[in-house]
Amino acid sequence: MHKPWLAQYPAGVGADIDVSRYDSLVALLNDAFSRFAKRPALRFLGASITFAQVDEASSAFAAYLARAGVNRGDRVAIMLPNLPQLVVAAAGALRAGAVVVNLDAQHEPAALEQQLRDSGARVIVAQRRDGERLQRCAQVKHARAVVLTAPGDMLGVARRAVVGSALRQLEGDVPPFELPAAVRFNAALAAGRGRAVAPPRLGLDDLALLQYSGGTTGPCKAAVLLHRNLVANVLQAGAWLQPALTRLAAGEQPQAACAVPLTRLYGFTVHLLLSLHVGACQLLTGLDDDAAALVRGLSRRRVHLLSADADGFEALLSHPGFERVDWSNLVLCTGACSPVPARTAERWVARTGRAICEGYGLCEAGPLAVCQPVVGRAFAGSVGLPLPGTDVRLLDDAGAEVAPGQPGEVAIKGPQVMAGYWQRPELTARVMTPDGYLRTGDVGTMDARGALRIVDRKRDVIVVAGHPVFPSEVEAALGRMPGVRECAAVGVADARQGEAVKLVIVRGDPALAEPDVRSYCERHLTGHARPRVVEFRDGLPRSRLGRVLRRELRT
Repeated sequence: MHKPWLAQYPAGVGADIDVSRYDSLVALLNDAFSRFAKRPALRFLGASITFAQVDEASSAFAAYLARAGVNRGDRVAIMLPNLPQLVVAAAGALRAGAVVVNLDAQHEPAALEQQLRDSGARVIVAQRRDGERLQRCAQVKHARAVVLTAPGDMLGVARRAVVGSALRQLEGDVPPFELPAAVRFNAALAAGRGRAVAPPRLGLDDLALLQYSGGTTGPCKAAVLLHRNLVANVLQAGAWLQPALTRLAAGEQPQAACAVPLTRLYGFTVHLLLSLHVGACQLLTGLDDDAAALVRGLSRRRVHLLSADADGFEALLSHPGFERVDWSNLVLCTGACSPVPARTAERWVARTGRAICEGYGLCEAGPLAVCQPVVGRAFAGSVGLPLPGTDVRLLDDAGAEVAPGQPGEVAIKGPQVMAGYWQRPELTARVMTPDGYLRTGDVGTMDARGALRIVDRKRDVIVVAGHPVFPSEVEAALGRMPGVRECAAVGVADARQGEAVKLVIVRGDPALAEPDVRSYCERHLTGHARPRVVEFRDGLPRSRLGRVLRRELRT
């Protein structure tokens, strides 16, 4: 099979990875706990928690789960912000043979109810301040246990006293609630400590994680990720990251920070699991989107690896404490979850000297499938090259491969691709080809070097009088117009042409007017791509993952 991207790989990155190196994700974690036992694994509010301490606490949590009647394959839902307890609970659930279910704690109770019911979670791990919201979920009655934690639970009495005001700010107000099955996190650890439990025998084909996708339409659906999928993606990302780590001084421990929730699959796999695997220390802030807390943490110690989404980079750039951070230690900045606008990326490299490395993936693909090189050549306009062990094809509507350079639906095959959707065989059949490729629903092109460029979501392509118009191209052109802060293009019904382009703009300059926009479009867009409708709004509607809700813009 021809894979032109292999010739573009950085020196030292192989064409494939050996998934059989570990017999489960638990084996990968155990290896990290053993190799890096004395190193700090987590830093939170000035306290360091070593790999050995995470090892001990997660073993205790696994023993507690076994005592609570959790068996191999049972689901444990985790709905925590970026706290040390999340790391301990996830590792403990996996060590107990359970399946982690990552949930967004910011979801409304109705959405939480749906996902808890769909997953059949037997144990729920959450913050005390979310107790009242959980109480409103009827499905909680079916859980064997609800484990509630407060931000300072792993800090120890002395440290909690020193940072008391910060902890009170993190926890906020705790509304009254009644959850008879609730147990405090530290009580759960105490119940498990010293308890001998035989670890379940796990294999690569056992279920490890249910990840509910960030889709904004359709039924509730979770990607089924096996131990094989997560081990593979950690090893793939680790191989791709290695050239950047060679920039560190000999023996220097990598320091990592993440400005996206660790319950999102990118944060969970490409940051949390990968950081443990390479022995990095992770800076945790206790909040998913607190730029101030992250800037404070970064200003006190050097950081080598930084992951953020578009909003995270923009928030950091806009924070008054940005200049207090020594950004010269960065060896890699990665864009997570959604594309980083060109204007934000340009400001970032101008102020830090380090370009943002972007990639491409989705929940169904572990999540990372394609990434720009972390050192050396950049592939302008592309999301990079398929990772080791990954094959990417571009398909037409009939499933045939398109000619080189032509747009087609991106299809991915590799050991990181999900086993299917949880209890949704009809949806699984819709996206998986008979030969094992995942049809992503994204339209892309691939050049002769194998660099992939994402054009748009297939369902978002606007067909104007038979001509396809890609919203991303319209948005890229208008995004460079002075006075435009951000914009989005969608298709709306048109009696004469079938569809027409509607352009929604958020002004950066209050004086920007529709005639200015139309004049700019005349000079920079072809006829079919020029908007029929121009609308100004104060902001673009977005999902929790930062994706623009285009359906709301069409109305």
